Order: sequence, then structure tokens, then C-alpha cells
Amino acid sequence: MFDTILIANRGEIACRVMETAQGMGVRCVAVYSDADAGAKHVAMADVAVHIGGSAPADSYLRGDVIIQAALDTGAQAIHPGYGFLSENPAFVDAVEAAGLVFIGPSGAAIRAMGLKDAAKALMIEAGVPVVPGYHGADQSDDLLAAEADKIGFPVMIKAVAGGGGKGMRLVEDASGFADALASARAEAKTAFGNADVLVEKFVSQPRHIEVQVFGDGKTAVHLFERDCSLQRRHQKVIEEAPAPDMPEVVREAMGQAAVRAAEAIGYKGAGTVEFIVDGVGGLKVDGFFFMEMNTRLQVEHPVTEAITGVDLVEWQLRVAAGEDLPKEQSELTITGHSFEARLYAEDVPAGFLPATGTLTHLGFDPACRADSGVRSGDTISPFYDPMIAKVIVHGPTRDVALARLRQALARTEVAGTVTNLTFLGALAGHEGFRKGEVDTGLIARDIDALTQVPVVEARHVALAGMAALGLLDTAAETGFTIWEPLLQQVMLSWGDQEQLVKVEVTGPDGQRWHIGEDVVEARRIGGRWQIGGLPAPRVAVASDTVTVFDGYGLVFERIDPLMQAAGAQGDGNLIEAPMPGLVREVFAAVGQTVTKGDKLAILEAMKMEHSLLAARDGLVAEVLAVAGDQVEAGAALVRLEAEAEAV
Repeated sequence: MFDTILIANRGEIACRVMETAQGMGVRCVAVYSDADAGAKHVAMADVAVHIGGSAPADSYLRGDVIIQAALDTGAQAIHPGYGFLSENPAFVDAVEAAGLVFIGPSGAAIRAMGLKDAAKALMIEAGVPVVPGYHGADQSDDLLAAEADKIGFPVMIKAVAGGGGKGMRLVEDASGFADALASARAEAKTAFGNADVLVEKFVSQPRHIEVQVFGDGKTAVHLFERDCSLQRRHQKVIEEAPAPDMPEVVREAMGQAAVRAAEAIGYKGAGTVEFIVDGVGGLKVDGFFFMEMNTRLQVEHPVTEAITGVDLVEWQLRVAAGEDLPKEQSELTITGHSFEARLYAEDVPAGFLPATGTLTHLGFDPACRADSGVRSGDTISPFYDPMIAKVIVHGPTRDVALARLRQALARTEVAGTVTNLTFLGALAGHEGFRKGEVDTGLIARDIDALTQVPVVEARHVALAGMAALGLLDTAAETGFTIWEPLLQQVMLSWGDQEQLVKVEVTGPDGQRWHIGEDVVEARRIGGRWQIGGLPAPRVAVASDTVTVFDGYGLVFERIDPLMQAAGAQGDGNLIEAPMPGLVREVFAAVGQTVTKGDKLAILEAMKMEHSLLAARDGLVAEVLAVAGDQVEAGAALVRLEAEAEAV
């Protein structure tokens, strides 16, 4: 076994690898950028090496600097995690040329699966079923359009390189093909440096089921399947293992197909073979098709670990160190059911826009497994993926595991940034999902129900007022001294509402809150506040922000009336950057007439492209940014002429 390894990654995956490696007595070297100097993975490591600036291109993508850090610190091997350089065959070659071990597959195996078109041709040779489509080298617009017509709409355009939903577009009919092709190519070029695409038949009621494989370079085994059908914009949200309603005969057929795929390329280490599955009429042995192989450990690997009892990172280290596979196929079994929910800093009502912010509070249900690369006080940076944590649960049955997921999400506490926690809670409680009736279109179909605004009750407002006024830990004399008024008030806002709330402090253990026409009694019984007859939830206070941990986190702001008047003026004609990012393209020109919904610019941020649209009809007065500008959140990009005042 290795004495020292370097982890060429950051955040949650770096912490995850260290937990296992350090538990095995292996010394761990972390690398970090300027933005990550105080990060959790740096604090966990035995040694940490600074490798450059905050942008990935200046740090985590600098393979030569990372390799030198490994050599300087005495590491014998490099674990790539996932993302960044994990599927870069040139990096693998450079690691091995430096006399180090790459904890993962060979460069040749990564190359074999790195381009979707070539990988599909290889899978056909190996006897693995693939989706009907065009995977050729001719990338002319006319040919691709003709192939789409031949395949039959709807079709999916996919970048041949990379993954994560980038460079993918669903096209319902021929009229939208040209625009979708241009958009997919542009995003693929930005994300992967390769604009080539393939075109495939879009499977109706598709389910995304993937098989975990593990090889030692000679043989491979599978560790059963994960269902990753709950997706938005082709990115996974909640994963589970095993797949619901999976017949044993189909499980065996998919597992064998995945093993054939891995053995066809002499695969070594952990990998995932992804299948698109036709969900119409149930799962069938002739109803699954190879999509791609991810030649690395996957984000959702914990659900496989939960049902198999296997530590996949331990297996990675042991096989990379020269051992054979720790178990044979006959020794691997499924126990119970597991779910993983991905908790992100993102603004769901705004279209799942990635968010930044400082985590003033972060806490998880102690009964769940929470894999996280951040702590209370850490900042969600605009430079990297905004994942906060993965919430993982396990139970003897799917129903029990899902109930535990709902409980774990309800007990998750996050303050300091907007998150998708409410959305995850709605998904976990979705009736169709509870029944196992899932496909990749579920979220899009039910998006309105899944993104409803949480209900704020009078008792929540009262609790926020108590926290804002410092009345949660009242002393025995509170409310009775000559310098402490019996009646206090505070202005609070939540969502688009504002309310002046008043409180009568009736004693050290009693308060009466007046919220509009509602009156709420607060009483402390046995050392705990009861508000409106119910136990008060926990709260977190940071400056003028109060987060009440009920309904997945209700955020209130204390308003200074003087500051409210000063900040009331705004320019509704401005199109602003919703987050820090790179202006990829600007379509607006001074004097141009635009219609509500017209695309005015594209902002690239947090690995995604975001279209900025005109909020109304109007005339462009100013264009305040050009392609290539790096802008901060709130930066003005385009200004429309003010609308004429009504006469």
C-alpha cells in the first residue's frame, strides 16, 4: 500500500478520499487555490500545497504543477477525484511518466471512452446495446439535420466529449434543430474544447440507470445499479440504489453488459456504465441502451457503498497498489435501499441559478451520512461547482429509506445562501416518486408543484422577531425594568412581504406578538419556547438576517426604516448579471428594438451558460459590457430606455 498520496481535487470529493485513505494509515497531500486557502480539505490534509489562482485553469487544471507537488511531498500516487483532470488521458500519461501511480484507469481506457461516438462504436463490437443514432465524423449542418430526420424526432444532440449535461439539447421537431445545434456546439466548445456532436433517438419516458463497475485491468465486476432519473437540465438531483421495480433478469443483463464494456477496454479502478432505459411498460432486457462510460468515481457512489457495504475508495487504493479485485461477483450482494440528495447553493425560483454566499450556519441530521467539503463560516465561491453537501440515507426497504431521506432533509440547516433544500424536500415527498414512478421528465412536468414557496406562518414571524430583538434568552427582569419598554417593535421582511411586528413582554417566560391582525402567544415551558402552542424551531442569526429552521429554512431580514427609504430607488431598465461570471456573448446593440424574452447576452458562470433576457419590450439605450468581460454579481450589462411616463 502507498505511504503517501496526493489528491488532485478539492471540496467534498477531496474530503471523502482523505477519510478513507487516512483511515488506512495513508498520508494525504492536498492541493489548493487562492480561493481555497482556508477550505475544509486543506484543514483535513496531512500536507497542503498551494498551486495557483482561484480559477480552475490557474490551479486545479495545472497538471504539471500538481505532479511537481506530488514529487516534492513524497507522494507515490495521485487520486484525481472527479471533475477537473480525472478523465484527462494526457494527465494520466504525465503522472505515469513522472514515476507516479494514477489511481484510476489507464490513459488508453479513458481515451477509448472519452468520445461518445467512438465509445458507442466500441460498445457495438463488445455486444453492448446502443441507442439508434448518428455518431459519424462528418459534422456538417446539413448532414446532421438529414440524419436527425432519418432517426426521427424527437432527437437528442450531445457533445461527443465530456458530460454533466453540457452540450446537450433536446429537439422536438425539425424546425428547432439548427438553433439547438448551434447552442449545443457553443456550450461544448466552451466546456470541453471540442464542438463535435452526435445525434440520437430520444427515448420516450426515459429512465437513467447506471451500473457501477470495478476492474483490475484484467477482469471486472459490477456492484449493481443506481437509478439517476430525477434530473433537471440533464443533471442529477436525487439518486437511489437499487433501481425501483428492477426485475432480477434485467439487473443481470445490465450488469453483464456493463462488465463487457469494462473488460473490452481493460478497465482498472472504479467506473460507471450509463444506460438510457425505456420505461414504457416496465423494465425489459431489450429496453436499455448504452449512453456513455464515466471513467472515474461518480458523485453518487455513496448509494452503492450503502447497499453493498463496499468502500469504493478503499478498493481504488488497493487495486492501484497492485492488488487483485477484493471480491468476486458471487460475493457481492444488495442489502436494503439507499438515496442521495445533492444539496446546492442555487436559486430555484430564478431557474436554478447557481448562488454564492458565506455559510453562517450548516448542520445535518446526525442519523444521515452527509458528505460535504464546506463548514459553517466557509464561502461558496463563484469559481467552482456550488455543491454544499450530499445527504445520504439507507434503510431496509425503499419506503423506509425514503422516509429517512425526508426526515434528513427536514433536519438539514443551512443559512447564509439560498439553496435547493425546499425543492429537494418537495421531490422526496412527491407521490409519483414515492411509488417509484420516475423518469427523466418528472421534474420538468411537475416543476410548478415542486417549486412552490414555503408557507410562512405567524408563529414563524414571531420567532424571527424574538431572534431579531434578542428576546430568545430573556433574563428574569426583562420587561419590568424602568429602562426597558414593555412594548417593542421591529420591521421584518420575508419573500416579497414586509411587516411591522410588535411584542408585549409579559414576563421572563411570556410574550405576546402582534402580527397584522394575528396575535401569537410565546411561552417558555421547561426551558424551551412554545410559540402558538408549538415548539419553537431552531434559529440562526447573522447580522440582520434571521433563518428559522422550519419548512427547509425561512429567511427573514430586519429592516432599518431609514435605510429602507434610501434603498427604495432602483433602475428597472437594467439587465444585470445575476452572479459573478464571464460575459460569453452580447447580442444587444444601441438603438436596437427588443421584445420581452429576447436574448440580450450570455453569461458563463459555475460551469453553465445562462441566457439573459429582456424583461420587457423596449429600445436599447446602452450596452455596458462586451464579450470577454469578467463581471461581478449585479453588474449592469444592458440598459433599456426608460418607458414614457403615463400622461
